[in-house]
Amino acid sequence: MKLNQIINNQMLGDDDSIILEMISVPGGKFKMGAPTEEEMSQEDERPQHIVTIKPFLIGRYPITQEQWRTVANLPQIKRHLEPSPSFFKGDKLPVERVNWYQAQEFCDRLSQRTGRKYRLPTEAEWEYACRAGTTTPFHFGETITSELVNYGREIGQTTDVGSFPPNAFGIYDMHGNVREWCEDYEHGNYYNAPSDGSAWLNDGNEEYRVLRGGSWDSFHVFCRSAYRFAGNPSVRKKENGLRLALDISKQ
Repeated sequence: MKLNQIINNQMLGDDDSIILEMISVPGGKFKMGAPTEEEMSQEDERPQHIVTIKPFLIGRYPITQEQWRTVANLPQIKRHLEPSPSFFKGDKLPVERVNWYQAQEFCDRLSQRTGRKYRLPTEAEWEYACRAGTTTPFHFGETITSELVNYGREIGQTTDVGSFPPNAFGIYDMHGNVREWCEDYEHGNYYNAPSDGSAWLNDGNEEYRVLRGGSWDSFHVFCRSAYRFAGNPSVRKKENGLRLALDISKQ
C-alpha cells in the first residue's frame, strides 16, 4: 500500500461513532506558487520556489460539525468553544464561523484528549497536499466545474464533506466548500519564504493569518491551488473552517 493511501483513524468521543480520518502524505519537493502565465494568478503567489516537505498527516476531510461539537465539549484550555457555531447546520457539513484562535483551541483540546500533537497545516504543507503532485491551477487540471467542486454559489451553501471527488492523495474538498485556516502570518509575496515547509511566522503581518482553498461562494480563480487568502484571526465567517495536520514523528 502506498504511503498516501494509508488512513490513520482517531476516535474523538467515548465510542467509535465519531472519528478523525488522517491521510499520510509522503514527503518530497514541489514548486510552490503560480507561474505568471497562470490565468488570474496574483503577485503574492510569486516568486515560485522549491519547498521540501517532510512526511506528515493531514485530515482526509475538513473538520465536520459533529467532530467540532465532540471536541468543544472537552475541557477548556485557553478559550471557550461554542459547540454549534456554524451558519449552515448539519453533522456532516464542515464546521464554519470559527476563527483562527478557536481553531487553535480545538487543536489543543484534541491534543490533550489523545496525547497526539494536532495542529493546523502550514501554508506550504497545505498547497503540497492540495496539488498532490500536480502543477496545474487545480489538482483536477486547468479548470473546475460544479460537478467537481462546491464553489461560486452554485449550491448556495456548504455540502457534506466528501461529496466531491478527492485528489490523487485521497484528500477531499481542497478546492471549495470552506476556506481552511493555516498556521502562517500573511505575507505579500514569497521572497525569503521558508524552503523547509515550516510555518512562516516572521517578517509578515501577524495581525492576519493565512486561509487556503476557496469556499462555497468563491469564484473559481480563488479556489486555485496557489491562491492565498488571509483573514483577521479573531473574525468568524461562514466561509471559514479548518483541517488538521499531525507530524508523523509526534503522533
